[in-house]
Amino acid sequence: MPVKAYTNIEISKEDLKFSGAHFTIFSATDRERLHGHNFKVSLLLTADVGDNGMCFSYVEIKTRLRKLCASLDEYTLLPAESPYMRVVERGNFYIAEFNGEEIPFLQSDTLVLPVRNTTVEEFARYLLELLLTDAPFIEGNEIRELVMKVSSGPGQWGSASWTRD
Repeated sequence: MPVKAYTNIEISKEDLKFSGAHFTIFSATDRERLHGHNFKVSLLLTADVGDNGMCFSYVEIKTRLRKLCASLDEYTLLPAESPYMRVVERGNFYIAEFNGEEIPFLQSDTLVLPVRNTTVEEFARYLLELLLTDAPFIEGNEIRELVMKVSSGPGQWGSASWTRD
């Protein structure tokens, strides 16, 4: 009986990146100063190998990943779901209310994301969830597992994974 062949494909291209300003919130009273990173993005997929000896066109997944990166590029990134900070709109600004401070950010330069913190762990989860909204791509290519990775610098990655039930 033939063995079902699965393979792991890692997509980790130089152009899969986004630049963003952020600060990590450690507690109700402690946070980093605003700073920026050139975040790198990588995706590990486990999928069926088709009769043609490949899983799918890599062009398709690289295009999707580039669009996800572009959607975050050159913004200040704020968490909408932080247990310690509230973000409110006031005129053309987002005001981050943290530990008695009001920190203003231009709305045109800022994204408020559905994350708890602006960390590589949360960015990986957020990007993975966005990728999973493309059900036809996932279903049509018999993808079994995805691991989205985000790096804030050399040797420091956070990841989030999904496995087909």
